[in-house]
Amino acid sequence: MRTPIVVTLWICLAAAPSLAAGGGDEAGGGLLFPILNFVLLIAVLVYFARKPALAFFGERRDRIQGDLRSAAELKKQAEERYAKWQRRLADLETELASIRETSRERATTEREHILADARASAERIRRDASTAIEQELRRARARLREEASDLAVELAAGILREQVTEADRDRLLDEFVARVESSATDGDGARR
Repeated sequence: MRTPIVVTLWICLAAAPSLAAGGGDEAGGGLLFPILNFVLLIAVLVYFARKPALAFFGERRDRIQGDLRSAAELKKQAEERYAKWQRRLADLETELASIRETSRERATTEREHILADARASAERIRRDASTAIEQELRRARARLREEASDLAVELAAGILREQVTEADRDRLLDEFVARVESSATDGDGARR
């Protein structure tokens, strides 16, 4: 490929001085030189710039292919991450449902425990109140009995004061002394 370009270049260079001297056709010569100059320019550019241009475009092609590969890898990683997050999202939904159900069960159990504790406390309060009421009733009955007996004693004393005469008092006193003496002698005899 290199040889035809070099040959064309030599031909153009060799023909250029004779054509410039006017040895050629005037009608075709006016357009031939610009065309030859353009072809010569292109040939020189291709000859000298071909390797750097090929290297530049090769490097660019390699860079673009590398960018495409890295973009494909990034796309693959992004799709994997997306799939992973989709799975996590689906798992999260099931986990949330499980947490909700567990929370409901715990709340129901806790409510039942609280209600059972409240019922037990209420029953304990009822028993304590009933016991307290019974104790108060006993105390009130005892106080009433005391008051009734005190009142009965007072009434009896009042009746005795009014109805017992001096002779009855002397007779009662003598009977009491006789009982005490008989008790004392029975007690002394029993000790011996």
